[in-house]
Amino acid sequence: MKGTKSFPSSFLIMEASVLIDKVKAVIDPLLAEDQSYFCVQIKVKPTNNIKVFLDGDNGLPIERCTFFNRKLYKAIEEEAWFPEGDFSLEVSSPGVDEPLLLQRQYQKNKGRKVLVTMNDGVEKEGQLLEVGEQEITLEWTEGKGKKALQQQMQIQYENIKSTIVQVQF
Repeated sequence: MKGTKSFPSSFLIMEASVLIDKVKAVIDPLLAEDQSYFCVQIKVKPTNNIKVFLDGDNGLPIERCTFFNRKLYKAIEEEAWFPEGDFSLEVSSPGVDEPLLLQRQYQKNKGRKVLVTMNDGVEKEGQLLEVGEQEITLEWTEGKGKKALQQQMQIQYENIKSTIVQVQF
């Protein structure tokens, strides 16, 4: 019977991992020009929505987001990744509620209050005191008044499920 078999959707849209690699190939040289900025994560949704999360050692001004967005958008259009032009592109910094993913993000947030959730579900909140190659050091106060004690704990990255900076007002 004609027309009863479905056409594999993988032939219709570019595979997300291929698209992520192509985005990296464009964005990495741009980031290399000013090494104070770095790529945190690239996400691609099936609707061809490309989200590029960048960060900077001293923050990421909106002007730099606009610069990276324009360069990447131009490359996508010139290379005709989506012949019909059916895509959307967002370049931004990760939100304040997004977990830290890279050691460089941990380094940038040294001295700030963080909530670390371990793989076993245990949560520790404290100041991000040190950032090493394999672990972080967290410091917090237990008890109150004269009985208050400063506690420290080293946590291996491999034991961390997520770390979220705690915004204080």
